[in-house]
Amino acid sequence: MPKNVLTDMKAHMDRTVEDLRREFQKIRTGRANTALLDDVRVEYYDNPAPLSQVANMAVPEPRTITISPWEPKMIGAIEKAILNANLGLTPGNDGKLIRLTLPPLTEERRKEIVKSLKKLDEDHKVAVRNIRRKAIDDLKKLEKDKAITEDDLKKYEKEVQTLTDSFITRLDEVLSHKEKEVMEV
Repeated sequence: MPKNVLTDMKAHMDRTVEDLRREFQKIRTGRANTALLDDVRVEYYDNPAPLSQVANMAVPEPRTITISPWEPKMIGAIEKAILNANLGLTPGNDGKLIRLTLPPLTEERRKEIVKSLKKLDEDHKVAVRNIRRKAIDDLKKLEKDKAITEDDLKKYEKEVQTLTDSFITRLDEVLSHKEKEVMEV
């Protein structure tokens, strides 16, 4: 029973770390990355569709993303969707291809981005701590129901804390990596 609690806790914490990685991919750095466009929805036959389902995206140069719609008539809708997404990018097209050029980030903007990265990291740390609290509550319930002894409870609580510390460290590593990427000129 207690092993199930620990397994569930670890799985939830793994998902939290992966969620932070996904969130960080969407945040713009000095380099072009198609993940910036993951949340862009395009009106395709009166239904919103992810941009990746109506066009091919590529990064031919470090500061350029190209979008090649499968249907040429979609260029206008794609440009409109990118502008509505408030990414700070202005699309340009040549009739067949849309180009997004990422302007270089100023030092001030880089610092703002790092600040928002730290806030996201802290939010995910809170989520990890909430998962820890739930796991400890579950273990205490097992002890109360006489499924485990008080000594076992103490042992498992230490294990829960060790796991939590390791996941907090992983979150910090993800933050540190993204910070370096953002501050790189």
